[in-house]
Amino acid sequence: MADILFNKAGAPLIGYGTRGALMTTTGTPDKKLNMAQPKDPEKDKTSIDNIDVSDWGAGNTFPRDANTIINKVGVLNSGLKFIRNFTIGQGIYPVKVVGYDDKGNEKLEIVKDTNINQFAKSRIVRRYMEKAVRDYMKFGCAFVQMIPSADGSKMVGLNTINALYARLSMADNTGVINKCITSGKWPENPSKAEYSTFDVLDEYDPLADLQRRKWGNKIKGKSFVHTIKDSWSNNEYYSAPVWYSAYLSGWVEIALSIPAFLKKAYENQITWKWHVQIPYAFWDKKFPATSYATTKLREAAITDYMDTIETNLCGNENASKPIFTMFEINPNNGKTEEQWIIEPLANKLDNTQNLVTSAAANSEILFSLMLNPNVLGAGMPGGTYAGNQGGSNIREAFLVNIANAWLDRQNILDPLETFIRFNGADPNIEWRFRNTILTTLDTGSGTQKTLS
Repeated sequence: MADILFNKAGAPLIGYGTRGALMTTTGTPDKKLNMAQPKDPEKDKTSIDNIDVSDWGAGNTFPRDANTIINKVGVLNSGLKFIRNFTIGQGIYPVKVVGYDDKGNEKLEIVKDTNINQFAKSRIVRRYMEKAVRDYMKFGCAFVQMIPSADGSKMVGLNTINALYARLSMADNTGVINKCITSGKWPENPSKAEYSTFDVLDEYDPLADLQRRKWGNKIKGKSFVHTIKDSWSNNEYYSAPVWYSAYLSGWVEIALSIPAFLKKAYENQITWKWHVQIPYAFWDKKFPATSYATTKLREAAITDYMDTIETNLCGNENASKPIFTMFEINPNNGKTEEQWIIEPLANKLDNTQNLVTSAAANSEILFSLMLNPNVLGAGMPGGTYAGNQGGSNIREAFLVNIANAWLDRQNILDPLETFIRFNGADPNIEWRFRNTILTTLDTGSGTQKTLS
């Protein structure tokens, strides 16, 4: 039986025959997986007791599936962690802006309030930022639990709820999302004892929302969720992560499949006789997903079909047996479409093109993250990893990353601002990040510390 790697929709990516045939699917798959926003909120929802919960992607599985993909694709995983690390930098400092110099640069005054400084350096803040930026970058949004004192007079705790376990309620008739439901059972429906419900703070002005609740004596004994979202995707419930475009275009899937391809190539390069390349469109027509009750049944049918192809190609009894394939001509451009390609393989399989494709996939993924591939040693798109352009290029790219992180940093700082202002801190206090900046030797040092 053929050893086949399938994608989530049950379309074969690579098939390794037992008798000497290698089969790959060509082209770009039609993405129908787990959109970050429900297509139809009235249908894509889950009811928990008397709460309608907005599903996070098709089947309510987006964060789980996204996490699985990230963990499998090295360049995506390391790229996201790199963004998390430079966004946080070397921590935060409370400051006051007391003016501007002739060049428009801020004049900062360090805040000497002991409580504020201790809070900035505390494990609570460090742990909050590490987890909040992680979820914000991996899934597009983060859920921050703000914990008040027993009497509700001030905030005492800040905790990032793992986004894998958080879902938002459907908006009410005024368009406001009121509840966040957390459970380790998602995407399965949790029972009453398996979930917790939190009020969601008003996204427009969470501080004013908390103050209104305090005046109405509605804080005592409760905690609240402050959501952090990247608005770029225009999704109201769950923002799409920045890398999702690379996934939809197929580059993440290419980066995922090539290592498996190369591993099998080294195991079987002496025995493979044929390389059969089959377009994605063929599988949709020959084995439409709607004709099978489950993806597993479709995969089994495709596996049997691939075994038949290999049987027809390999073995002494099939030395002169033909194989028939069909294709069509696009009337608009005159190019062939849905054409099978069957090539005999030499004993030594040349994997150079696959390595180039892998490098291109890595670069495209990094571009979707707005990272210069040279920072991680990936070179130019479509080239090999040896395309690194030197230290100055890396330093400049890193500086661009730091400058570009401003808006994400402000989003991450919003809960901290709400926290200290609710507790009575001076409203003029702002947060700044400390960064270690790489420099050249002619500056007299290898690094510089800056506030941003």
